[in-house]
Amino acid sequence: MQAKLFNAQIKDNPLRSKADVLASLLDFLRPAMKVLAQQERAGRFNISASGAVYIQDKTEIEGFMRLLWGLGPFFADHQRILAYPEWYELTIHGILAGTDPESKDYWGGELGDYDQMFVEMGALTAFLYETKADFWDHLSGVQQQQILAWLEQVNHRVIPKTNWLFFRAMVNSFFVTVDVDTKGHQALIDADFAITNGHYLDHGWSYDGYENQIDNYIPFAYQFFTLVFVGLTNWDNDQTRLLKERATAFIKSYANWFAADGAALPYGRSLDYRFAQAAFWGVCAFAHIDLGDYTLGDIKHLLLNNLRWWFKQDIFTTDGLMPIGYAYPNMNFAEGYNGPASAYWALKSYIFLVLPDDDPFWQAQESDTFKFEALKLQPEPRMLVAHSQTGLEVQAFTAGQHSHEHAHGAAKYEKYVYSTTFGFSTPKGTTLLKQGAFDSTLAVSESDNFWRTVFKYEDYQLHEDYIYANWQPWPDVTIKNFVIPAMPWHVRIHQIHTDRTLHLAEGSFAAPHEGIASEAVLPTTVENAVFYQTHVGITGLVGLSPELKVSLTEPEPNTSLYFPKTKLPLQTGVLKPGDYTLMSLYLGDRELESLQDGQVVVPAVQLNQNTLVLTQQGSQRSIQLAEF
Repeated sequence: MQAKLFNAQIKDNPLRSKADVLASLLDFLRPAMKVLAQQERAGRFNISASGAVYIQDKTEIEGFMRLLWGLGPFFADHQRILAYPEWYELTIHGILAGTDPESKDYWGGELGDYDQMFVEMGALTAFLYETKADFWDHLSGVQQQQILAWLEQVNHRVIPKTNWLFFRAMVNSFFVTVDVDTKGHQALIDADFAITNGHYLDHGWSYDGYENQIDNYIPFAYQFFTLVFVGLTNWDNDQTRLLKERATAFIKSYANWFAADGAALPYGRSLDYRFAQAAFWGVCAFAHIDLGDYTLGDIKHLLLNNLRWWFKQDIFTTDGLMPIGYAYPNMNFAEGYNGPASAYWALKSYIFLVLPDDDPFWQAQESDTFKFEALKLQPEPRMLVAHSQTGLEVQAFTAGQHSHEHAHGAAKYEKYVYSTTFGFSTPKGTTLLKQGAFDSTLAVSESDNFWRTVFKYEDYQLHEDYIYANWQPWPDVTIKNFVIPAMPWHVRIHQIHTDRTLHLAEGSFAAPHEGIASEAVLPTTVENAVFYQTHVGITGLVGLSPELKVSLTEPEPNTSLYFPKTKLPLQTGVLKPGDYTLMSLYLGDRELESLQDGQVVVPAVQLNQNTLVLTQQGSQRSIQLAEF
């Protein structure tokens, strides 16, 4: 099959059958294997010269290993080995050369503490399990020992007490499976799970290193690798039963992070891994988890619908390779550990392709309904998750998350709201407003330049109907934030005490640059407001405080995760020293719920002491703001 430019044929894949799923995996593998065949060194996959926190050679080894997440499920079927012998030879030759100390392509014998190779050992171990009958069982004793010796290094170096512990547990489980010092390696597995069990919170959520940094890493790392362990080993003991129970509890909670069109909530670090967002659903099927209130058809829909959404995004380069980025190639938001081919970690979502043709998953009818809760308090990730009327838009209102280690931590964790339709932006700089791209957040400065946003709250509280947080950007400035969801709107109230002059800028959602002129939907009865409509919906801002003025602005390109160039409703102003209560309305409307006769209908908002009265679509509700 001749692939189209940018792998465009994948956008038309309906993903209705196993054959469709296999075809989509082939779309990822064909361009990658073509490059792999031309690499000068075995066991390496190099698609660019961009750097990472580990050395260049290890970025190339990482790239090869991440292909194994797709190649393992692919070659789990013996017939596919026969159909693609050149690919199989490239793969096993890379593994054998990489683990042979006498080979010029050896992956290195003296791995250090916190070595990136320990992460990639997870992919190699999964491949060994998935292809055991065709690969491992036909190796010589020497070859087997070389692979085990290379893997054994993970037991003699320091690794972080995070999701990395699962890679070590996977490695040691393979030692147990092939009867190599079973007792010693089982004890190491037990010790690692004793640590990760201590990270458990509730409703299936754990924390990955830091309790105030809970993101997509929980479903596509913590939960995923525990269930890969369960599915690959097929052990039945207290630990595996516990992991299954936690996965069952997690299903209902994580399902709320998905929209009816398949999009998942973009939040936190490592968004470069893209459709790894679907990996949890795939591994639930692979490990045959009790689905609780959900059916196999529901899980199948969450999985395949997310893949469909992703395959419609512009995630490929001209030659069909997948570079660093999110909905389009973009290095602006990348983590320091995102190597050139790191994005291929997404291929682990194909774990369910290991399932044989007669597995119930393939027989199950994909659900034609979408289950969601209109407004859900999720205390573990510290957010209120809201859905639009039909679930096409998900917004997460957050407070209390904080990431001090990763690039753009403030933008990735501490904005007021994150959207499946409008995404969020990461700054290119903080000198000018257009560099900051301050969507869904408040930025403050002592002048027209050098802006800052919240980077760790002093205090926060989650309620069933609003979020509260307290920020102190300077010792003599206190900002109390109240954010009240009212889909597709939300209200923000800021109580500000300042002993210095403050410049303020606060944004709504960013939307694609190619839109409709704001006047086309601007309601004539509302002052100090701007609304901007595009093919993805309407974004808008109504300023209710005279201190701030609203306008439609243009941030720097490549700041948004979703759109290469954007426009952003933004309000700005200057506060003299004193006390202020500022209030504004924000619109992120995917389903055009806010429109009536072509105009935006704005909710009525009134603040009476600590009570917010909100009148919307003929109904009125009161929200008591306890911290006001």
